Amino acid sequence: MTAPTQPDAQLDLRGVPCPLSFVRAKLRLEKMPAGSLLEVWLDPGEPIEQVPDSLKMAGYDVEQIEDRSNFFALQVRRPALAPVEC
Repeated sequence: MTAPTQPDAQLDLRGVPCPLSFVRAKLRLEKMPAGSLLEVWLDPGEPIEQVPDSLKMAGYDVEQIEDRSNFFALQVRRPALAPVEC
């Protein structure tokens, strides 16, 4: 088993409802350098059900989702080429 990848930054979005949790995660990723890894903490329910898929659709790479009992840790990488907005 490989060691977990150390994130470049963390964002605690526990208690933040959808779609605001997605918007905040996306804004944080947009400020990070290409190739950076962000760890996002999300509540169970709608946030963990919606945010990973929304980030994938926006062009980000969801590398890992870890259940930490009371919340989920989502590791998302900003791609080398930033997603293009239409």
